[in-house]
Amino acid sequence: MTRRDSDFELRSLLGMRGRAGWVFQVGLAVTIMLYTTPLAGNVPIAQLLVALVAMLGAGVLLVLCPGDPLPWPATAAVITAGPVAVLAAHLNFAEGAPRQPWTACAASFVLAALAVRGRIAAAWAGAVAVALTLGFVAVVLDISVGSLFVMILPVACLAGATVCALILRPTQRSLRLLHDDAAMRAAAAATMAAERSERARQLDRLDELARPMLERIARGGELSAAEQEQCRLLEAELRDGLRAPQLISDRLNAAARGARSRGVEVLLLDDGGFTGVAAALRERVLELAVRELAAADAGTVTVRVLPAGRRNLATILASAPGGDRRTEIDRTGAVLVST
Repeated sequence: MTRRDSDFELRSLLGMRGRAGWVFQVGLAVTIMLYTTPLAGNVPIAQLLVALVAMLGAGVLLVLCPGDPLPWPATAAVITAGPVAVLAAHLNFAEGAPRQPWTACAASFVLAALAVRGRIAAAWAGAVAVALTLGFVAVVLDISVGSLFVMILPVACLAGATVCALILRPTQRSLRLLHDDAAMRAAAAATMAAERSERARQLDRLDELARPMLERIARGGELSAAEQEQCRLLEAELRDGLRAPQLISDRLNAAARGARSRGVEVLLLDDGGFTGVAAALRERVLELAVRELAAADAGTVTVRVLPAGRRNLATILASAPGGDRRTEIDRTGAVLVST
């Protein structure tokens, strides 16, 4: 079974995709809300909602946004969410209320998840941005934001996530290399199986068509004129199977044999255009080829399946003493006959 590249993203290895990803999303959202709850009643509800939406939005981007590492637009949004939430949560505080940096703590968990998503340097840049924002609140606005000692634990969380990401990255690369190697081996095995199957099919067809005549030749004796003609037709039919395998069918073989017995030169060519074509369209080409072969009494009939990517799927050219007739079948099934 072929696995997608997204299956080897670090978020997949850590259970941040699918059902487990939603569990992680809910856990991150609950953590953010718990850190934001102490602010209720101390800041206006509009500011609290801004801080909460910024943090929750960053959490959603971290879990749901595909790509490894996280794309830069989403990374920039996550980094910006922390300072925005800190500013929103520390302006217009209630009189006398302690200004503890709870929003900064919530931002640190979001930045830890960002490090896990492969943006380690960006996560630490976000941590610096949050710290500078706290400094702006404390110095420029001349207010206290509580003990900055509380920030040690979130920084430790980010440091732990960084170490985890650095350790798991080599493991992720090893898993991808193992998968690529297994895929190459599976492809080689499938190719060999297809070759064996095609060889067996060709041998069965050769046995069915040629065995009676080969046994007749092996018994010795001179071949009659009818038997020599049968050998000529048999050789041409075997060549058709090699030059145009996708054109081979019982009806077309019979029509080609009949046309050759009437002195018509028949040439079947297959350049691979039938690959991925609907069965009904293929039958349409075979039907027109059989009709042209049945109507030919002299000259040459060439049936060719064109290469993939051409406007036309196949052409049938009938050259007779009375003139030439060219039939073109395009990939929609439309037929154009010109003389």
